[in-house]
Amino acid sequence: MGNRVTRGDFEWVYTDQPHTQRRKEILAKYPRIKTLMGPDPHLKWIVSGMVFMQFLACYLVKDLSWKWIFFWAYAFGGCINHSLTLAIHDISHNVAFGNKQAKWNRWFAVFANLPVGVPYSASFKKYHIDHHRYLGGDSLDVDIPTDFEGWFFCTPLRKLLWLFLQPLFYSLRPLYVNPKAITQMEIFNALVQFSVDFIIFYLWGLKPIIYLIAGTILCMGLHPISGHFIAEHYMFLKGYETYSYYGPLNWLTFNVGYHMEHHDFPSIPGSKLPMVKKIAAEYYDNLPYHQSWIRVLWDFVFDDSIGPYSRVKRKCKLAKES
Repeated sequence: MGNRVTRGDFEWVYTDQPHTQRRKEILAKYPRIKTLMGPDPHLKWIVSGMVFMQFLACYLVKDLSWKWIFFWAYAFGGCINHSLTLAIHDISHNVAFGNKQAKWNRWFAVFANLPVGVPYSASFKKYHIDHHRYLGGDSLDVDIPTDFEGWFFCTPLRKLLWLFLQPLFYSLRPLYVNPKAITQMEIFNALVQFSVDFIIFYLWGLKPIIYLIAGTILCMGLHPISGHFIAEHYMFLKGYETYSYYGPLNWLTFNVGYHMEHHDFPSIPGSKLPMVKKIAAEYYDNLPYHQSWIRVLWDFVFDDSIGPYSRVKRKCKLAKES
């Protein structure tokens, strides 16, 4: 791609995020897109099947040697867990049970969280709202790396290490960039999660616990699926801060690759985002997109002009809480 960004600082802009205006234009031209908004009736069954599949896997791995524990954690279990984190992403927009059943969505996200091994869903919900409302917002959007990350992880080897440590940065960065009070739902999330972890440990020992947590860490770090973390908002082309990916890995990730469409219409379930692209094709067909998450990771590591600094930042006014 041409017009790559340069290292040294973030790309500061002084305009609103593009999704707001595009959403208005598309809805004015294609009001039937509103019919796609609302819950996905299949999501709860797909997620439940994945959760119970991981519980079955916990039983099956309890007597394996450690090398096979880590092999299956990376090759299978971690893929399921990463997929579940993206289901939690969808659920955070209330698409499992709808906006009128917000609490059911929160509790179901806690259930989807169980194979991940560590409490995640309630904290993710709390910060993900800001990611949409204040995309690129300085000190508000915790998806953006810190200045230290941009400065230090600037060589191929360091960027490779940064990718491997992504789960650590994603979990700790909010506490530094935009700390928020612990909510009652986060406490509930932690109590349920650690209780289920203890039950699994009591029944089948330590190996299933390591299988679950190692899978989460490995597959949210240096793994083909984790290419979506970089593909979504890292500025590979100057002037474009969100990118979609339309390849086969969307089948495993609840269509998170349709990220341009998702930010335009966050209340539409991932399963229906391809229909958004089809209906409003002229708004998306001419925008840059990624063809491979593996290629995204390769370019991120080895292209000197791309790194943690390759993000758009803006100053955002704090919205009043409704």
